[in-house]
Amino acid sequence: MTVVDEAVVEGDWEYRRLQLPPGVSRRAAATQLSIHAEFAGWELSTVRLYSDGTRRVWLRRKRSATPLPGLIT
Repeated sequence: MTVVDEAVVEGDWEYRRLQLPPGVSRRAAATQLSIHAEFAGWELSTVRLYSDGTRRVWLRRKRSATPLPGLIT
């Protein structure tokens, strides 16, 4: 199960944090992040891999007047 936090707005950028559980493979994580990038306009900002296998990923995108359709709104 992927955990999605509320968006954080900082200047012209909007940030979102995803937490991927330990059982998610690198390939599955990359696929999930590619989908967010392709369909919702997010780009990778930071990835942290913890010793238990959990990944915390920060995504960012430019703020726009109209929301982009996508998986994370």
